[in-house]
Amino acid sequence: MKAQQTPSQKNIVIFASGEGTNAKNIIQYFSKQNNIKVTHVLSNNIRAKVLKTAHDLEINALHFDRAALYHTNEVFHLLQDINPDLIVLAGFLWILPEKIIEEFPNKIINIHPALLPKYGGKGMYGNNVHKAVLENNETETGISIHYVNEKYDEGELIEQFSVKIEPSDDLDSVKKKIKTLEHKHFPEVIEKLLTDKE
Repeated sequence: MKAQQTPSQKNIVIFASGEGTNAKNIIQYFSKQNNIKVTHVLSNNIRAKVLKTAHDLEINALHFDRAALYHTNEVFHLLQDINPDLIVLAGFLWILPEKIIEEFPNKIINIHPALLPKYGGKGMYGNNVHKAVLENNETETGISIHYVNEKYDEGELIEQFSVKIEPSDDLDSVKKKIKTLEHKHFPEVIEKLLTDKE
């Protein structure tokens, strides 16, 4: 279903690889607004729950494979056609090709479940991050929202939000704390980026 675009509307494309709780939260947050809309959700995982979630919420949901991203221009041309105001990586586990990063300067952002530069880089996602944080007896953790460059988790920071780790915390409780931060702050930061650019 095509999103109806008004001249002042800002469009978001979300990339996600898994369940898509952040994607769902962002879609629902902006569904109440007229000036910002999520128009497409793209996933590299055909079985990702996020595709069904997007479809159920009447958002264009598309799957692509490694070849479409890295070896042909299929995803690149799709993004050119959509021409989003912001590309949001929400639990997307592949690195974007340099061509896409160059085509959309300062228009691609990612969320990371730790306080970068700590606990970033290849393989540092999801439970891997939370386990490392707990194993190192950190007293706080948080989320980092940053621009995307050609290296994992090394783009310029936009915002960070932290939360205390209590001695009683375990993997599940830390995950819940991070998810709460993500759901509260990620849509707000996206909104700020899109409205500040006007």
